[in-house]
Amino acid sequence: MKIKNYAIVCIALMMGFSGFSQQGKQKRADTLFNKFSFVKAAEVYRDLIENRYNTDYATRKLADCYALLRDPRNASRYYKKVVAQKNAPVEYYYRYAQALRGIKDYKESQIWLERFKDSGGVVNTNDFSKNVNFITSVFNAKQQYFLDKVRFNSKFSDFGAFEHNGKIYFASSRDEGVAVKRLYGWNEQPFLDVYVTDVGSKRNVDYSAKLEGDVNSIYHDGPVTITKDGKFMYFSRNNFKDNIEKKDSKGLTNMKIYRATFRDNTWTDVEDLSINSDDYSTQHPALNADGTKLYFSSDRPGGFGGSDIYVVNISPNGILGTPKNIGNIVNTENAEGFPFINNEGVLFFSSDGHVGLGLLDIFGTIIGEGDDEYVDVINLGVPVNSNYDDFSFTMNDNGITGYFASNRVGGRGSDDIYAYHREPIMQVEGVVTDAINTKPIANSVITLFDDQDNQIAYMVTDENGFYQINIDRNKDYKIVASQKKYIDDYRKFTSKNLQTELVTITANLLLNPVQDIIKLADLNSIHFEYETNDSTLVKNAKLNPIYFDFEKYTIRKEYALELDKIVKLMTVDYPDMVIRIEAHTDSRGTLDYNDKLSTNRANSTYEYLISKGLDPSRITEHKGYGERRLINDCADGVDCEEEKHQLNRRTEFIVVKME
Repeated sequence: MKIKNYAIVCIALMMGFSGFSQQGKQKRADTLFNKFSFVKAAEVYRDLIENRYNTDYATRKLADCYALLRDPRNASRYYKKVVAQKNAPVEYYYRYAQALRGIKDYKESQIWLERFKDSGGVVNTNDFSKNVNFITSVFNAKQQYFLDKVRFNSKFSDFGAFEHNGKIYFASSRDEGVAVKRLYGWNEQPFLDVYVTDVGSKRNVDYSAKLEGDVNSIYHDGPVTITKDGKFMYFSRNNFKDNIEKKDSKGLTNMKIYRATFRDNTWTDVEDLSINSDDYSTQHPALNADGTKLYFSSDRPGGFGGSDIYVVNISPNGILGTPKNIGNIVNTENAEGFPFINNEGVLFFSSDGHVGLGLLDIFGTIIGEGDDEYVDVINLGVPVNSNYDDFSFTMNDNGITGYFASNRVGGRGSDDIYAYHREPIMQVEGVVTDAINTKPIANSVITLFDDQDNQIAYMVTDENGFYQINIDRNKDYKIVASQKKYIDDYRKFTSKNLQTELVTITANLLLNPVQDIIKLADLNSIHFEYETNDSTLVKNAKLNPIYFDFEKYTIRKEYALELDKIVKLMTVDYPDMVIRIEAHTDSRGTLDYNDKLSTNRANSTYEYLISKGLDPSRITEHKGYGERRLINDCADGVDCEEEKHQLNRRTEFIVVKME
């Protein structure tokens, strides 16, 4: 009996020790979690689940670990178990929805967002649930960004690529060459350092490519930005200076932005900035084009939630002003960071609070009229964004190429740098003008056709006669302007073989009033256009075609007789008629040469009429238009017979006034 009682006591003690053991594990896991050591914390939470100790709680925390490690596949796996729990906290519905978005299960994500709202949860006002068609619109949008190969990624975290003066600066945790390895508890990788490599270099970038000078420390350093003149570098670093690490009241080391000076061919004189604090993080520096403003992200008090983007003025002597939150068009209740300003002043940033494809997405801004005024944000779409984290977007000075980082599937390491080139949307734009008084014509109908005469766009001009239409590259077009009381005008143009930097083609259009037009000769000849329907005039003024020789502007003898008819018409039949002269060339030769040639043809025609006694005041203008108004398809590069080129070498007479 005593043996039996002893056995019972031993079993009870073992169970008690086991309970104490598991309780200790949970406490250890929570401590690791609170110190952001998510890799180690996840290992302990998995062990707790296997031993069936406080399983619901351990499953929630394990799912959170994977979410914070930016692993949506495992996060969604465990969040699915969490939301099936009887008393699961409602916020896990939202976390599950976000994880589902990270694995492209947008339909199921929408369902759990709705459950979150129905359960009393408050959905971010910028959440993608406000636009159920967002995913379709992003994937169907015309692609502007195209990915290029990057040769310097590692199996560790690489991001923050910034190009300056032929070199690429980036942050990386690739340092395996140190004797004593220091690992960052969050992801068990080495701490970040700043590296530099030549643009276009194909050599391996190892620990020896670290930036020389005083920027790199034993903790996190990077990413960086550099002033245009190359004198100053702003960079992120843990709160560590002069070999002293400072922590906040919670025992955490926050991030700060430091400034280094390039002196004696090295980066030195690292200085702490006035915008920093020991109590919150300030990081991700970005400069505007002239270096007068510094943009950054911070979780300082007074923001909209998570981390927000701020801007601060930099005086000529380097003193920083008071930071300003750039507002809730950009900032949300969630996290915004990694700002970048291109040369046109457009702000790019990453966010998990705006309508996106996955976790962090990259956005651009639409600028208002005021200083740092933003009216909307635009998701950059695929392939820049994915269902994973996409961040640290930069653009080179050419406005066409640049870099960003992502932890998407298919990369070499946890975060990889991606290069891109951009093919910006091209536009045709112009002004429709009255050919008589040169005033713009509002509400003109603009119709764009492709090379098969299929209508592909339609709009009307604004009050200034202006129009602008997006077009595709590498295609031929025709654009037509129409308006009541005017004769249509059109232009043919091409977007083929144009430089990527060119984003606008100009096609201005001239409309002649209908009431001023009646043709007295074929369009291919020298002819009048005027404002009467007098059939007698038409009969008496019939003209034969008048052409110029190739590359000539002298009046040929056989055509001088036709010009004599014009003199008689204006001096005898219609002494009050006032005209203008327009001369044209074929497409052969350069644009500048043809402009000069047509001007000479207009001048020779004018001089001939004056020499025959016509009062100069009867001719308001004599102008050459070069090859800009071809009447057939014999444009540059088109193989045409000489007879068709001849038809473009013509002079026209426009009646401005006739009593």
